[in-house]
Amino acid sequence: MSHRSNLILHVLLFCSVLSAAQSSSRQKWLMDFDWKFSFGHPYDHTKDFNTTTSYFSYLAKAGYGDGAAKANFDDRAWRRINLPHDWAVEQDFDANASFSHGFKAIGRNFPGQTIGWYRKSFFIPHADTAKRIKLVFDGVFRHSKVWVNGHYLGTAESGYTGFSYDISEVLNYGDSNIVAVRTDAGIEEGWYYEGAGIYRHVWLTKTSPIHAADQGTFVRTKISDKQAQVFTESSLINESLTTQPVEAFQFIRHKKNGDTVAVSTLQQVLIRPFQEKKIYYQFTVKQPRFWSVDSPHLYQLVTIVTQNGKRLDEHETNFGIREIRFDAKQGFFLNGKPLKLKGTNNHQDHAGVGTAIPDELQYWRIRQLKEMGSNAYRCSHHPPTPELLNACDELGMLVIDENRLMQTTTQGQEEIRKMILRDRNHPSVISWSIGNEEWAIENNKTGERIALNLQAFVKSLDSTRPVTAGISGGFRSGISSVLEVMGYNYMGNGDIDAHAKAFPEQPGMGTEEGSTFATRGVYLEDKINHHQPAYDRKPRPGFYSIEEGWNFYADRPNLAGMFIWTGFDYRGEPTPYGFPSVTSYFGMMDLCGFPKDNVYYLRSWWAKQPVLHILPHWNWQGREGEEIEVVVYSNADEVELTLNKKSLGRKKMPLNGHLSWMVRYIPGTLEAISYVNGKKILTAKTATTGKPHQIQLSSHKNTVTANGEDLLIITASAVDEKGRAVPIADNELSFELTGPAKIIGVGNGNPTSLEKEQFIDKIETAAIDLVFERSLIDTNAVASLLSSSTAEGWVPAFKQRDYNNLAPLYIHRGSFTISSEKEKIQRSLYYKCIGKNQSIYVNGKLIARDLPHTSNGYIFNLDSTMIHTGNNRIDIVATPIPKKNPWDEVNTEAGLIRSLTPASAWKRKLFNGLSQVIIRTDRSAGQIQLRAVAEGLQPGTLTVFSAEDQVKRYLQ
Repeated sequence: MSHRSNLILHVLLFCSVLSAAQSSSRQKWLMDFDWKFSFGHPYDHTKDFNTTTSYFSYLAKAGYGDGAAKANFDDRAWRRINLPHDWAVEQDFDANASFSHGFKAIGRNFPGQTIGWYRKSFFIPHADTAKRIKLVFDGVFRHSKVWVNGHYLGTAESGYTGFSYDISEVLNYGDSNIVAVRTDAGIEEGWYYEGAGIYRHVWLTKTSPIHAADQGTFVRTKISDKQAQVFTESSLINESLTTQPVEAFQFIRHKKNGDTVAVSTLQQVLIRPFQEKKIYYQFTVKQPRFWSVDSPHLYQLVTIVTQNGKRLDEHETNFGIREIRFDAKQGFFLNGKPLKLKGTNNHQDHAGVGTAIPDELQYWRIRQLKEMGSNAYRCSHHPPTPELLNACDELGMLVIDENRLMQTTTQGQEEIRKMILRDRNHPSVISWSIGNEEWAIENNKTGERIALNLQAFVKSLDSTRPVTAGISGGFRSGISSVLEVMGYNYMGNGDIDAHAKAFPEQPGMGTEEGSTFATRGVYLEDKINHHQPAYDRKPRPGFYSIEEGWNFYADRPNLAGMFIWTGFDYRGEPTPYGFPSVTSYFGMMDLCGFPKDNVYYLRSWWAKQPVLHILPHWNWQGREGEEIEVVVYSNADEVELTLNKKSLGRKKMPLNGHLSWMVRYIPGTLEAISYVNGKKILTAKTATTGKPHQIQLSSHKNTVTANGEDLLIITASAVDEKGRAVPIADNELSFELTGPAKIIGVGNGNPTSLEKEQFIDKIETAAIDLVFERSLIDTNAVASLLSSSTAEGWVPAFKQRDYNNLAPLYIHRGSFTISSEKEKIQRSLYYKCIGKNQSIYVNGKLIARDLPHTSNGYIFNLDSTMIHTGNNRIDIVATPIPKKNPWDEVNTEAGLIRSLTPASAWKRKLFNGLSQVIIRTDRSAGQIQLRAVAEGLQPGTLTVFSAEDQVKRYLQ
């Protein structure tokens, strides 16, 4: 058959299968909205909702989740939240808290903020009974246990790898369902801020019983000048109860415009129950568009499974056509061309939101790094969110994807397996890292054996990418001698040149370099206030400046490049200080993503655009006549510096270097002028400003989508009467937001700020302790019993009832405690029905009469005239609920009292002229307006329109 006839046959086959059904049964719904959250307790069962205290608890019998894991548990008083959620960032700072976690008051020393419970109700229609339904968690920190409808699903220890549970058999079809999640952040996995809670997305997936396996597809590419070979391997799984014959085929299309570029033949596949079958294809893509850092073009492989003309499944896998190669003598190659890696290390952490970074913020952070000229990103030191890799794929950022803990146990290998199967189709990922700075084993045979084991295990899953690790304990033996690509952590830790000479066939790169200290906008060291000057300096003996590090790697073609420690500041590791420093000083940008001056050095030599930047600012009142070092970063040939239009000299810019002048301070304007080939290119100024006069607000974009996920990243600053930004402004700003959105976090990049990052309602609950009861025959006796304080005739509540011989009426007496009577506190009784009909009295006052039983209970607001500080009495007169069977359970809990203290207004100080507000949209369109006010300043206002979401991907 001719090539043309074969192509026509493929196209006809493709069209016929596509027309067989217009939609597959595969669906993926976002489950981030409308959760309930409350703190539990690691060892006090009464504060952990008496979970695991019942006779049959969840480990004893299926479906016996108790306490907060029980399907009908009353969570009405819990706080409403949306995901992603990091409860650690909500907490205050405490000097007794973990140094590594930024002194946030969580962990073992703070048991009341160490266990977090989440619950959510969701509906599954009757029509889904034939589908396989899975609950997918992208990441929970940490040690999570999950239940659905009281059925225990499992435990996930790691805070960094995703997990899923098939919940098809335990669902209530045509009715509501409850998922409950208990998380325990008492043990740290890392030595940096890790957050707490469900800090990544949760999804609900629905598929046919026969479908492409989750993470079961692997795409490899091989390129030439005018065409590319694409090799695919996909697993099909049968989760039905019988052997099934199906057909499968694949095609490739451009992800952006959907145009098809290659189509496979149809395969007949017979799959036994709960078995997988693999299908393999090889495609030729003519005139391919390669994925690169400058042109990150993406393709999509579509796998279609059909049976008797009906489409069962359609599975999409994004990939890029590209080739990578590490060479021991020439460095790194992308698509056959040499490319120096200009990378940064980064933790998942941002001002105001902690580890719960929304998708748009992840993309924004990658764009910030790209603008700096960076082309590579090391995930330090754990697998990232899927959205981070999506951003790197779409924006053109190379990635070292890193494992959390270097171990060869079954659990350790499983964590690596999850990472690789999830991430191996991302074209951005160029290397798998199996560990970082494992000092106990780096230089010995144990480390060598572990590294060889893990390296072979990784290659069994993906042979297309090399294995590396970050090594800092010397570069001579152990792990260093067996890695495919050597990862050097800091050139001061060993002789890199000697190691490269000793292992001439081993490629290498600087997986960490720099580790310098800088406080944004600060240019004098202040040990009392923990300020580090933002000049690029050696941070300490054995370490090197950013400039020294880049020159070392730029001068060595055999080294693939370097990854600076770090791109952004992060909580924890506040070296060289301790409390009250709560974030690192290492970042090229601060915790908000505001650039420090080192950004402009790197932009000069990493980016392609002309750059000119002056530091420091020129507001030095009180230092008149003193010499101040002025530094200029640029990639021009020459730079001239003037002060008040008087030239201070014109100097040649050294390659990969900077220029500096010592200038006696007088108020005015510093101006730099750059030249290339003698031609003036750019000018940059820094001037002495007046006092702050007005607040300015600016957003990273002008419109947002009303989907409950999109963001506005707002920069707040202060300008003087001439409209010039005041670089030393420190005014406290208050923020007022109107419209369909909410503020989710504030920050300013100050490493010693102990200000709140989130302003949320404070909720406290007091359980109603029903201690006694009396049976009644005559309802006329109720009034006298309510006024009586005698204990005669009262018995323990619900303990001695004869359910075969119930009285017509019971009066129950209990109590609850109120800690204070602050005016702003809103108190409510969340009542759970204990009778078929009931009347409620608080401190002798009637709250409600003759309430019929309802499973939803009742809520009553309690004003200050009803209650008082200390012990309060509650009486409930109720018609009892009988038992049909002796083993039946009837509710014996009357509910609780919730005290809600409304959140105070959002506020944040400017730090060296800047602060940040992060706003998330609601799911309704409209005008969003942020207003910022401060004492003595003109207010600032920003208005943005939120447009209706056209593509809803969340579960209603």
